[in-house]
Amino acid sequence: MAVAAGLSVAGNYFAQPLLGLLRTELGMTTTAAGLTVAAAQIGYAIGLGLLVPLGDRYPRRGLAATLLAATGLLLAAAGTAPTGWLLLAATGLAAVTSVGAQVLVPFAAELAPPQRRARDIGIVMAGVLAGGLLGRAASGVVAELAGWRTVYWATAVLLLVTAVIVLRVLPGGGGDRSEATRPLRLWRSTAALLAELPGLRRPIAIAALTMASFTVHLTVVTLLLVDHPYRWSPATIGLVGLIGVIGPLAMPLAGRLVDRGYPRAVLVTGLLSAAAGWAVMLPAQGGGVGWLLVGLVLLNVGQTAVLNASQTTAYELRPRARSRINAVFMTLFFAGGSVGGALAPVVWVNAHWTGACLLGIGLVGTALLVAAVPRRRA
Repeated sequence: MAVAAGLSVAGNYFAQPLLGLLRTELGMTTTAAGLTVAAAQIGYAIGLGLLVPLGDRYPRRGLAATLLAATGLLLAAAGTAPTGWLLLAATGLAAVTSVGAQVLVPFAAELAPPQRRARDIGIVMAGVLAGGLLGRAASGVVAELAGWRTVYWATAVLLLVTAVIVLRVLPGGGGDRSEATRPLRLWRSTAALLAELPGLRRPIAIAALTMASFTVHLTVVTLLLVDHPYRWSPATIGLVGLIGVIGPLAMPLAGRLVDRGYPRAVLVTGLLSAAAGWAVMLPAQGGGVGWLLVGLVLLNVGQTAVLNASQTTAYELRPRARSRINAVFMTLFFAGGSVGGALAPVVWVNAHWTGACLLGIGLVGTALLVAAVPRRRA
């Protein structure tokens, strides 16, 4: 399930290192090439809202396999696209169906016994995180060796094979075809969950704030390393990005601790780790690369812990609505990331690295305040 989830989302990140090649080979303008990245994010958000809630009506095995196969076919279309606009359309549609990954996450929660639920969710979410990380890294390498179209074709084949494996290996059954789960009602009830479940707001707010902080670093670390005194090459900067692998590796460990009854401890530790990561990175502006690397490790571990604790807490609020809860959770989670991505360049221009670190600390600090607010009794 982790491998399937990772393959499902990987295609959303292929275009990021390929923008120069796409402009040259397909005659795309810089703006049009950049839109391939934006289209993937927009398509993913649409899929979260429209398709993920359907996992509470239809058997998740069949829904996940269908979305994996559809993503594979659309990535194959992207790989054969003769023009930039067809590539853009295929990329956007593939992003919509790539939310098969987010159908698998609540499916893991459904299949896992209570004493292992958080750990198993963590394993599948580790696949999602690794898919994005390795998708960016692999697309540049494969494109240089065998052409950019090969990236899309190879992933398409892997996704189609994985869809068949999902159908053959994962258990079937489930689903609820009652009137209450008709698609229109599902979508309405998904939108109403924040009002119906007050306990859902806290974990979502904390996760969204930390995602905003995390997204800030994805932008400003690159800007730092291309500037004086570093002036590193893109390849070297890409290697630094591989530190993010520690996030997927730490996810199952965080899940085990949550399963043992320490969700709040994992949450607070993750928030403190993320805040410490930003504080440790402050001296990096003057060339302290060691401080930068330590800070990145703390930030990635903290983000992983917060996500697992928040997600597991949210799923327990209404087990029969896990797909809808996941749709709301991940939509607002990535919305938080979008806010962080929008704030990062503005702060960089006006306050450079110090301002970016203070922004990151401020966002995590706000999440800590949300976590500290006393919870109302039911």
